[in-house]
Amino acid sequence: MFKKGLLLYLATAAIVLAAPTNTTSNSLTASASSSAPPEFETVPPATSFLNDQPYAQGTNDTPEAFNDGLGATILAPDDTVIDQQNPDFLAPPTTDNNLIQNAKWPISLGHNRLQTGGWSRQQNTQVFPIATTMASVQMRLDAGAIRELHWHTSNEWGYVLEGYVKITAINTDGQVFVDTVGPEDLWYFPAGMPHSIQATNEDPNGSEFLLVFDQGDFSDDNTFLLTDWMAHVPMEVLTKNFQLPESAFSKIPSQQLYIFPGVSPPPNEPAPVSSTGVVPESYSFHLSQVPATPLSGGTIKTFDTRTFKVAETIVGALVTVNPGGIREMHWHPTEPEWDYILTGQARMTIFAAQETANTFDYQAGDIGYVPPSFGHYIENTGNTTLKYLEIFNAPLVQDISLQQWLALTPPDLVKAHLGFSDETIAHLNKTKITVVGPS
Repeated sequence: MFKKGLLLYLATAAIVLAAPTNTTSNSLTASASSSAPPEFETVPPATSFLNDQPYAQGTNDTPEAFNDGLGATILAPDDTVIDQQNPDFLAPPTTDNNLIQNAKWPISLGHNRLQTGGWSRQQNTQVFPIATTMASVQMRLDAGAIRELHWHTSNEWGYVLEGYVKITAINTDGQVFVDTVGPEDLWYFPAGMPHSIQATNEDPNGSEFLLVFDQGDFSDDNTFLLTDWMAHVPMEVLTKNFQLPESAFSKIPSQQLYIFPGVSPPPNEPAPVSSTGVVPESYSFHLSQVPATPLSGGTIKTFDTRTFKVAETIVGALVTVNPGGIREMHWHPTEPEWDYILTGQARMTIFAAQETANTFDYQAGDIGYVPPSFGHYIENTGNTTLKYLEIFNAPLVQDISLQQWLALTPPDLVKAHLGFSDETIAHLNKTKITVVGPS
């Protein structure tokens, strides 16, 4: 036993004496690290499969769940129309992985509230849970019809889809606002400010418009309505408040009107005169009169507090993407993005970190939503111009371009990550392209 212990001791001592100093050890470690192959040579490369849509979006054929040799046919009865509209749901790209919340909601699935003179349908977290910061309403008014005098607990942003509407409001100082807006024009009413919307007869069909609110759980059914309040106040209080006889209130509706028929206002109707004047910043913005900025693959019109000062919490851009073009890969540092497809069709892959990415298909009337910092792009997959709104719950429109970031990063860092050649790095654009044309 003693001999074995002695031999073990002598062997250990020999190893310690033979060991190099710390300086030599660190030198050898550094040398080994510097001679190691780059990471891109030790990790399998990304798939070279193009991952184009397995069938055309909106095809009339019966699609099957196949992509890159994976999948199988559909045997049971299926909702073929939904499959035709969503090739990247039925047969997702092989680059998709894991699951994120559904980032698509067709406004056509909203329950429609029908009224004499129009209708409305809405989207909020009850039907679209991922959209935690913004909700929307699509509303239609016949010519002359009125969205009655009302106010909200959230800020309201409006975009005219068709026709013309006259909008009115006052602020807490009794200052007046009146304007008529048409297709592509905007408005913004701060929370609590009373306002109204009435379709004019400039278009005999009336008007249709989109409303966005900066609360994901907003419901238009919870609006504060003039008629609703008046119908629920005792008559003696009304007479005392307005200093009028009961007969003055004999025609007050017994329940809310919400949307109701009316007579189109005269084109040159003068605005009410207030001793405090008009609002200091207009609640409307005529985006239709702003020239679009041309880009290599489309156009953009941006609107935020730099141009529409009163709209402090809902801003955005009107974007067009030519066939084959793409709204470049990017993300918004702290702002969620709410999208509405006006014309055309598109697909968007959303990257949520942790090896998670899902691809969604969109067409006119669809709503998309991207949480803050989630990487994404929007690609025109059709043969006509894609036109859409990208809306942000923020005071400014801001984004980070993936290509610009790589172009402005030291080249050796980019090479170490992605294995790019000098030629590839030299090709990267140091300015934002925003919308890229077809290659």
